Parts: sequence; C-alpha cells; structure tokens
Amino acid sequence: QVQLVESGGGLVQPGGSLRLSCAASGSIFSIDAMAWYRQAPGKQRELVASVTADNSISYVDSVKGRFTISRDKAKNTVYLQMGSLKPEYTAVYYCHLLQWGSHYWGQGTQVTVSS
Repeated sequence: QVQLVESGGGLVQPGGSLRLSCAASGSIFSIDAMAWYRQAPGKQRELVASVTADNSISYVDSVKGRFTISRDKAKNTVYLQMGSLKPEYTAVYYCHLLQWGSHYWGQGTQVTVSS
C-alpha cells in the first residue's frame, strides 16, 4: 500500500502564498505521476497540476502563472507552491499518486483564501 500525507494548508489572505507538501511512503516502486487536485464546496474535484515521471508538467488554466508544482524524487515528495491566491481557490487540496495503474489519494488539506 501507498500512503500520502499532505501538509501546508491553512488560512491566507487574498494575494498571499502557501506551499503544500505531499510525502509518499509505503510500497513505492515506480511512480508514474503525482498531482494535486482540489474540491471546493458543492463542486467536483478538479485537477490543478501534475508532474509525470519524465517531468512533464501541466496546470489547469486558472492557476497558470500562479502555481508551481515540483517533485523531489529522492524524498517521494511533491510540492505545490501557490501564489497570488484568490478567494475562489478556497478548497480542500488532495494529493494524488499513480503507480502501475493504481491510484492513491491523500486525506486532503484545507486551503482557505479570505480576508
């Protein structure tokens, strides 16, 4: 089994920054991709950013230029640096890992953007 533990969420003012971290542990053999999703109240979960094993990176249009995803392969950790935060980014952010066709999710970390 694979465990994902997220950290770094919290309350931040509009225009502020936060850095999320997600550490993977357990039966890690060959990670195909890691990603961050978010789910706002009453909305479907959406893909925010992803990074593949060959370092191909993608972002949802709404966060391009504001968020940066990065990965430390040695630590099996993925980060999401979030800047210029907007209230509409308020959501639970989930870490996702894909390995050999199996999907794993973290428990989620709340990000609230409010003044």
